[in-house]
Amino acid sequence: MEAHDDARLLARALANAATVRTSTSPNPWVGAVVATVDGRSFDGATEPPGGRHAEIVALDAARAAGAATEGATVAVTLEPCSHHGRTPPCADALVAAGVGRVVVGIVDPDDQVAGRGRDRLADAGIEVVVLDDEAVARQLAPYVHQRLTGRPLVVVKLAATLDGRTAAPDGSSRWITGPEARADGHRLRAESDAILVGAGTVRADDPELTARDADGPDPLRVVLGHAPPGARIHPCLELQGDLGDVLDTLGGKGVLQLLVEGGPTVAGAFHRAGLVDRYVVYLAPALLGGDDARPMLAGPAAATIADAWRGRITAVTRLGDDLRIDLEGA
Repeated sequence: MEAHDDARLLARALANAATVRTSTSPNPWVGAVVATVDGRSFDGATEPPGGRHAEIVALDAARAAGAATEGATVAVTLEPCSHHGRTPPCADALVAAGVGRVVVGIVDPDDQVAGRGRDRLADAGIEVVVLDDEAVARQLAPYVHQRLTGRPLVVVKLAATLDGRTAAPDGSSRWITGPEARADGHRLRAESDAILVGAGTVRADDPELTARDADGPDPLRVVLGHAPPGARIHPCLELQGDLGDVLDTLGGKGVLQLLVEGGPTVAGAFHRAGLVDRYVVYLAPALLGGDDARPMLAGPAAATIADAWRGRITAVTRLGDDLRIDLEGA
């Protein structure tokens, strides 16, 4: 099979994975395609925890259609597992199916896999091609990050006016952005395993922090400090102390992606501690003006321009009248 065919199959597997982004955690959201020797293709995506992995879903679809899997090419976004967990090893299932070739997006960094699935396939005489695909790595970034560091990938979400203000001097902030941006923010919540705010935000805004406007589960709600009795954020996990320790605790609970929604004091603390992996900023075409409105990141600024945090913009998306800007470290 030509390299462009590998890329095409992997792109299809990537699209399959996107359909289960909010349903598989703490397992990775993986997509697969089985291309049989008679020219037919069958799709698969990982089921919720305890269910089938993407490769098995695709193999089962092929068998249900009466297609032979011997000699087939399988594209899968993440290296097939090689160990017994809630399900048997996918690498063994691929060997038993008699496939001839497996195209892998990225190697699984999990200590229980980490090349063992690839080696199991190769030892059985199956050709294995690892593409180290950038799009797959980005799609699975929260999973990869948590497996490598033990901590969740930290996303700080901010909604601000064009002059960088998150609330008026009286504390009012509803609504800075329009309905399209707010709905997108709820999708971001559904993609996150946990959402974190400070106790001050809970007292001031009494937020629910649910993904009610998105198709997906509500995240675990985490408060830095103590939430008042009767606050709508209950039930929640209350944590305090060193932010690194907070991330270790959440990572140990299987949290792959943590969404920090604020307020600006908490967001600023994560920023200055160098603990933010990704910033998502929603900018509204509004100006509060002056210097007494609340900033995006509260606390002391970089002392000089040379000390300013600099990253790269990875995406700019228009949402109604607002802009979503995604930033990561350079």
